Amino acid sequence: MKNHGFRLFHVIVLPLIIFSLLSCSNPFDDWLNMSSSKEMIQSLTNGVRNARVTVGIVQNGEISFTVYGESGRVLPNREYIYDIGSISKAITGHLFARAIHENLITLADLDMSIDHFLNLPHKNYYPTIRRLLTHTSGYKYQYAYFTPPRPEPFANPFYGVTREMTLHHVRTINLENRDYEFEYSNFGLAVAGLVLESIFNKDYTSLVNEYFRNLGLNSTRVGNGTGNLSFHYRWNNDNPYIAAGGIVSTVVDLMKFAQMQMDNTISYAEYAYRTWAEDLDTAFDFPEIGMHTDAMGLGWHIDRSSNIIWHGGALDTFCTYMGFNVNEGIAVVVLSNIRSRMPTWVIGSQIFKELR
Repeated sequence: MKNHGFRLFHVIVLPLIIFSLLSCSNPFDDWLNMSSSKEMIQSLTNGVRNARVTVGIVQNGEISFTVYGESGRVLPNREYIYDIGSISKAITGHLFARAIHENLITLADLDMSIDHFLNLPHKNYYPTIRRLLTHTSGYKYQYAYFTPPRPEPFANPFYGVTREMTLHHVRTINLENRDYEFEYSNFGLAVAGLVLESIFNKDYTSLVNEYFRNLGLNSTRVGNGTGNLSFHYRWNNDNPYIAAGGIVSTVVDLMKFAQMQMDNTISYAEYAYRTWAEDLDTAFDFPEIGMHTDAMGLGWHIDRSSNIIWHGGALDTFCTYMGFNVNEGIAVVVLSNIRSRMPTWVIGSQIFKELR
């Protein structure tokens, strides 16, 4: 367990300063002593006056959701807008699958280096699309010079980052032509977002907003600082980090989005959640809570032992989870306006166990 704690702290906990999958320290004992998702939600919301935790479930073709407030009290059903953080990375991967479907790129192009799509000087090697989306590119989690002092608490630490700033650092980073060990990278997904813009010849914000409107998911969009909860991030329009963590959504939209992938409404979604990198040490290997993640799709985490495809996200005041099992037709969404010791992916994993 000590090795897990060290790995968890260095790979996951430190990155939570900005974006992350998880939250806080190493609370294994607390998690393991809780027997149900309701107990977890009660612990998460205990004493938090404005808590809003929304749990959505898709099963047997039906969708339903429950909203919890302080100390786990069930509230009237209302759709809240949540900053979904790093679930945006999975959506970015999904849009690459769409590009394949529309013959803008081929499957083979995923192993093409990014200088084929971006205006970059000649260099022996730049990462490939596949390596960016599977976090095997060699890019670090984040580069410190992109995090200026915040103008106010809970302000978006990436506000003001531009395409040119990002491309400048791409030009200065030297890597070898190989699959690196898994290292979760916001920077890598920001670069992938720039590649996506080049492929579609459209800025990422317009691409996302138009795509989800066409799907009838009208509450899913790039964040603009507005919503019905507190401290939503505001983004400048040309910010590449939107592709890594800048999308907002609701529980109903995310449940419908999961259902569309499971029932083949979006026929090309399989490109996104098939295995593109395997036998990875992702730091998500916790059998005690029913999680073993050792592979990556295009932005999606894959638990091959349970066939759960998932992603989580966290910002300063939001923590989110979305997971689905295509074979069983089950999806779970957990959205919280609390970032604490109890990450939503723990609750989501527990709900999957209870549904089975």
